[in-house]
Amino acid sequence: MQRPPFTALASVYDAIMADIEYDAWADFVLDYLRAEGEVPRSMLDLACGTGASSGPFVTRGLEVTGLDASGNMLKVAAEKLPGVRFVQGDLRHFELGEQFDLITCLFDSLNNLTEAHELGQALSRARAHLKPGGVLVFDVNSRLGVRELWEDDAIEGLATMPDGREVHYHWSHHYDPGRDLGIVQAFCRLEGEEFVEVHEERGYDPADLEPLLRAAGFGRWQFGEFPDYAAPEADTARFWTFAHNAWPGEGLPAAGPEAA
Repeated sequence: MQRPPFTALASVYDAIMADIEYDAWADFVLDYLRAEGEVPRSMLDLACGTGASSGPFVTRGLEVTGLDASGNMLKVAAEKLPGVRFVQGDLRHFELGEQFDLITCLFDSLNNLTEAHELGQALSRARAHLKPGGVLVFDVNSRLGVRELWEDDAIEGLATMPDGREVHYHWSHHYDPGRDLGIVQAFCRLEGEEFVEVHEERGYDPADLEPLLRAAGFGRWQFGEFPDYAAPEADTARFWTFAHNAWPGEGLPAAGPEAA
């Protein structure tokens, strides 16, 4: 049975993604900020899903708010992190009425915005929720990464749920050159019950992000790879962006790659 993206998947997501390096990602982000002389206290985790990306920042002492479009995902997050505020909202249009030292959007979540103007909207909303001098951190799959997502274009396995049940998953990928999209069909079976979700992603390269970051009003930005912050190259499949909100009176960067 086909379900909308990030609905049925919520119940098995953490089991399937148990090996994801969320803790290492949190250290990667915070080490960068410390090197910049920043000590964030408040944080907004966009597309927080089941809270797996939020938890490591909570344990490192940040006051975290999570936002996601999926009520199913947020229900899991609230049960897992009962002291954390979670809000349902659209990345393109959310308004929380407050600002944060740090905003994150991890695990290629922004690739799910398949039109550049939608990504631009999300970047603008993020900047509006940053304090002066605050930083937005996100990772994306590059155009290459979306074309060649997995070896043999599929992943398959068994994952154990907290209650001991096993979920069988088979996720297949193909690239649609006409639409320039990567399409993932996520099949899961749990005790005879099956569902499929179809997810679409557009790849973004640094050259695609720079005009969007500039239009959103960010003061400066840097692209880097995990875990060593190395500059992305032509064969980079995934890279991170650290975008800084300007202080009052700080000018926007000039056009061109030297702005980064």
